[in-house]
Amino acid sequence: MASSEISSRAQAGLHAPRVTVETQLPGGLPSFTLVGMPETAVREARDRVKSAIQACGFEFPRGRVLVNLAPAELAKEGSRYDLAIAASILCATGQLPYRIARGFEYLGELSLAGELRPAVGALCAALAGEAPIILAPNDAAEALRLGRRHSYGLAHLSQLKQLLQHPNDPSRWGGADQDRPSSARESGRASEAPGELQAGAKPAEGWHRIIGQETAKRALAIAAAGGHHLLLVGAPGAGKSLLARSLIDLLPQPTLDEQREIAAVYSASGVDRPKGQRPFREPHHSASAVAMIGGGRRGTAGEVSLAHRGVLFLDELPHFAPSVLDLLREPLSTGQVDIARANYRVRYPARFQLIAAMNACPSGFQCRPEHCRCTPTRVRAYQSRVSGPLLDRIDLQLDVPPVSPRELLSQPSQQDQPAGAEPSTLAILRRSIESAQLRQRERQGMLNAEQHAETTLAGLAGPARNLLEKIATHNRLSARVQHRLLQVARTIADLDGTEHVAEHHIGEAIALRQLDWEGGLGVRAL
Repeated sequence: MASSEISSRAQAGLHAPRVTVETQLPGGLPSFTLVGMPETAVREARDRVKSAIQACGFEFPRGRVLVNLAPAELAKEGSRYDLAIAASILCATGQLPYRIARGFEYLGELSLAGELRPAVGALCAALAGEAPIILAPNDAAEALRLGRRHSYGLAHLSQLKQLLQHPNDPSRWGGADQDRPSSARESGRASEAPGELQAGAKPAEGWHRIIGQETAKRALAIAAAGGHHLLLVGAPGAGKSLLARSLIDLLPQPTLDEQREIAAVYSASGVDRPKGQRPFREPHHSASAVAMIGGGRRGTAGEVSLAHRGVLFLDELPHFAPSVLDLLREPLSTGQVDIARANYRVRYPARFQLIAAMNACPSGFQCRPEHCRCTPTRVRAYQSRVSGPLLDRIDLQLDVPPVSPRELLSQPSQQDQPAGAEPSTLAILRRSIESAQLRQRERQGMLNAEQHAETTLAGLAGPARNLLEKIATHNRLSARVQHRLLQVARTIADLDGTEHVAEHHIGEAIALRQLDWEGGLGVRAL
């Protein structure tokens, strides 16, 4: 009785557990049986695989075919096992060299004509193991760019025999040169960034459009340098959304390790990821809890995970459902999301920067009493939609005043500026932010917003400590707020190029957490 065993990978969040595709040809009447807890999409592989094998000139077994996906207790879904099932059948019938084929992993969907198509979660599978893996060409090229060696792109099932016999010669099996590792990657230099990350500085998309708002721009620089969360409060048209979207212009490009983390999340979600830059997610305020945090029938990633190593922008913050906003408290504190349902448990990373924008009242004009139509009761009800525990976790809370007509009209026209020119102040600011982040990583291995409370107290001078103690006593601040004030002060010191947290650093951190609006959710000065 002919048999074979071929390896593939399942999908469980970002994890890709190994699946063994076992094929036996016991003889008997023609049939194709697929076992091992497959869902409907997996059972459909029987027809796709049979048609693909015959279309590629191979011979499909005439008797009974039994395929088992082990372990049986692991749920299988999707069309990702098509290539592995086809390879296992071809090995069992002796049409592929089984001794060589068993050393590879296989992942991809087959068309009826035998073409190999990308699979959801292919990058997670590629990054999970060390064995050579055969993928669709686009998936293989992406895995190679992220440093995964021995990833082979297969365009058509008919090329599989040539690939297995000559894995080091793409010309023999129709592979493209770009699907093979460069000499640098083959030598194991995984710490070297891909070419897309080594390009020149990214252009500023929104920063140069900001007029005035020097205090808000300073807050953005501090948030970018230390990974801090930021809340912008002001009247309509003050520039809150433009400021929030400009934060991505200040953030350094992601490292290779961060690129792998981002790519894994987007691959597992089946969403196209941003190339060479950090994610920027802007969900609508009608987003549900599942859309924001993740879950659903298949345990897909939510917006907080799609914003991993990037920015999550929540515009019109009080218009989000309070129950959805309160779900952000755990990922803001831990940097990950654990989703537990009756039939699965998955974990996704969620280390993002939260940037939120809101008006001070329903009409938006509380800062201008002559225009505001809201009663104090309506203002309190509106602001209470954002809970105190969530605000505790937002390091910077800033009033954004409207830009004066004089300042607005005195700005030079965009036509007067050379095309593609980047203001030198922005380039200097980017270098300052990169230097501050480098200082933080060398000191503690992480950004200031991620460090623990006990590590932030080191290096706090006497006057700075006294000022923080007075403010905390006067405002009855929680331990979390005190800790976050100190984190922001340390980031300001890093931007100044010093390890010494001085009194004026604490003072600026306090000033950037004062909100002059109904409810008193910020820190009041003495």
